Amino acid sequence: MSATESHTFAYLGPVGTFTEAALKKITCDSDVKIPYANVTAALDAVRKGEAQYALVPIENSVEGVVARTLDELASGDPLTIASEVTLPVTFAFMTKPGVTTIRRIGTHPHAESQCRAYIAANYPHAEIVPTASTSAAAEAVSKGDLDAAIASSAAAEHFGLEIRQDNIGDNAGAVTRFICAQKPGWMPEPTGNDRTSMAVFIDIDHAGALLEILQVFAKHDVNLTFIQSRPTGRELGHYHFIIDVEGHIKDAPVGSSIEELRAICDDIRFLGSYPREVRS
Repeated sequence: MSATESHTFAYLGPVGTFTEAALKKITCDSDVKIPYANVTAALDAVRKGEAQYALVPIENSVEGVVARTLDELASGDPLTIASEVTLPVTFAFMTKPGVTTIRRIGTHPHAESQCRAYIAANYPHAEIVPTASTSAAAEAVSKGDLDAAIASSAAAEHFGLEIRQDNIGDNAGAVTRFICAQKPGWMPEPTGNDRTSMAVFIDIDHAGALLEILQVFAKHDVNLTFIQSRPTGRELGHYHFIIDVEGHIKDAPVGSSIEELRAICDDIRFLGSYPREVRS
């Protein structure tokens, strides 16, 4: 990803999402930024050639993984990760100016799960309406389809809403990690502070396969930073694993581990080696 060229980025929209805020950390004014309605649409924009990169959320420190992103990376048309971005996440409660009756509150399910104490204390009888993004909830409020939204302060500003209360999250230290996806081909060079991601598929009848996988990484002294099982969709009991490890595939321990894993796994989809973001 050259810093001297302009690029086209798809991202989880609409305007005013936390994804857009994260995107601003890795883009410049000359880059083209196109919002899409959901994670699949943003990633498909890269697959179809409508964008060079797509920024989507993959993990939150409170709520956990974004399942749709994991599934798209593991089983959709191949993409790789070019970089990652982390962003502290705070939520605001917003309405149209002058609104007094709150019956329906819209937000993304991940945001709702991080603001349950506030909702229970202040709006215990309100209906929570799930939306594709927090910003989509704010947009619905601006159109009169919902009474209130839980979203970012940037969404309130963009859609002309009034913030009734800021920083309503249950956990003040919440952080979301985003990945920047691209078509396979280019890969960042090792930096000494990298992450390698992969989807590992094991035979349904292969007893002890997960233990064997972990032993391979232990043998090569490779540290796992993330592991998550997801159903393959083929049949009950058939899973694959999304695994992140410290290091770059060009580092001998990581590269050797992946080669050794190919002998005991049905398949391995390499999802990229990329710099880990240093959090300030």
